[in-house]
Parts: sequence; C-alpha cells; structure tokens
Amino acid sequence: MSSVPDFKDAVLVIHTNNNGEISESDSKKSKDELEKLRKASNRIDGFESPYKAIVSVLMLKEGWDVRNVTTIVGLRAYAALEASKTIIETFKKKINELTVVDKGSAEIRDYIKLRQTRPFVVKDQGFLVPQKCIFNKIIGDSHLELLFASFLEQCPDIVFYAKNYLAVHFRLDYVTADGSISNYYPDFIVKANEKEIYVIETKGLEDLDVPLKIERLKNWCADINAS
Repeated sequence: MSSVPDFKDAVLVIHTNNNGEISESDSKKSKDELEKLRKASNRIDGFESPYKAIVSVLMLKEGWDVRNVTTIVGLRAYAALEASKTIIETFKKKINELTVVDKGSAEIRDYIKLRQTRPFVVKDQGFLVPQKCIFNKIIGDSHLELLFASFLEQCPDIVFYAKNYLAVHFRLDYVTADGSISNYYPDFIVKANEKEIYVIETKGLEDLDVPLKIERLKNWCADINAS
C-alpha cells in the first residue's frame, strides 16, 4: 500500500495483541514509539492527521471509535468471534452515521392515496368484511388485529380506517436494536374527522425493536404535524 503515491507516508500500521492492546512485545517497538502510535490512532479524526489508511495486525480494540473510518477490509479469516463482531458492528455504525441524518425538520413531498392502491393478493387467513374501509377485506396478521378492526367498525366517532398493507407503501425507516436500518409498517390508519388521523400499532407481544418503532413513529408524527 505504501507504494501507491496517494498513500505515501499516509499508512498507520498498528500491531496489537489478542486483546486489541498495542504492546511492546507484539510490535517490537519502543515505549516512546508505541505512545506515538496510540496518539496517532486516537487523533485519526483530526484534520491535522496525515493518515488515510490503517493496517491493524490482529484486531482493533472494541470501543475504538472514530468517525472518519468508513471502510474495513478483512485481509484474512477471523478465527475469533469477538474480532468479527467488532468489525461488523463498527462498520454498521459508521454506515448508519453516513445515512441516518436528523435534519430537524420534515417536508411533505407527496401523499399516499388509498384509493389508488393497486390490486394485490393476500394470504388465506382470518379476515373481516369491513363497512368503513376502502378494501373489501381486513386480513389480520394476528387475532388482535381483527379484534381491533371489529372495534373500529363499532366506534361511532371513527369514519374511516384502513389496514396498512405492504401494497399501500406507507413505511418508516428506523434503526433496529442491532444497529441495522429496516422498514417499519404501522398496522392501521384511522380517520376520526378531516383534522384527526391516527397511525396505530397493535402489539400483543413486545420485542427489542418495538420501542424503537414507536419512538420513530412519534417523531414522524411530530414532524408531519409541524410541517
């Protein structure tokens, strides 16, 4: 790599032990040289840093965190599970930092019109024939959803509702509990009147992603109402 003109004097080589620590015995360097390496690796984010590439023999210590390292390439198979996990989690975190940006405001660019939803096929499972929905059947992904749809049918203050099928294309991207970016499809869209529309999630069971989905939905609603 040092032979490439763009990387001349811009490659930082770090020798670590199995714990990810920079040690004298592994690197064959003096204490002063190691201290310079540690400082260089911790200051890699700074504009004054001359380094463009880092070569880590063995592994980088878990928790080593800089913003400007966005590509990690494994040069050999990783025998240690923790080493692989550290690299994967670090890479995932950096990609999310580049793609998930809170701009602090929302802009309405288009609307979803339920009547323009194209015909679609659903699973052969429990359903309800609604009176207040544009779709001819409410297919429940759970019994709780069917109970809720039945409840909405009987509510005098609800004028319209719809199950948020995949074909509706109403989804919110969010960061999952493991750091991945995924899509979240709320269960129902409910209209009380011309000024009150609710996005509702029904849950009989809860997993680690549920609070993250709900928080994302709250933020989305706040942004839309403020825009």
